[in-house]
Amino acid sequence: MITAIVMVHAEPDRIPETAQTIADLEGVHEVYSCAGDVDLIVIVKVREHEQLAEVIAGGVSKVAGVRRTDTHIAFRSYSRADTDATFSVGQD
Repeated sequence: MITAIVMVHAEPDRIPETAQTIADLEGVHEVYSCAGDVDLIVIVKVREHEQLAEVIAGGVSKVAGVRRTDTHIAFRSYSRADTDATFSVGQD
């Protein structure tokens, strides 16, 4: 699974509608509205790199209210939940 984190700068008066439209796109896993440098953070999960262009350039970037995007590709996931699950295998 390939994960991309897309930072979205949106038109301020359209953030809720823009977020919901993005959330409804195939390949979009989660959308967060947030404070800070960007308006929305979008988590995209696809099986192949070619799908990133379809979802991000062909989908997210074209949603009404999106001004600009900045995409980051994840190499590896680190989380406490993943670590705890790994060490609990077979302990039941």
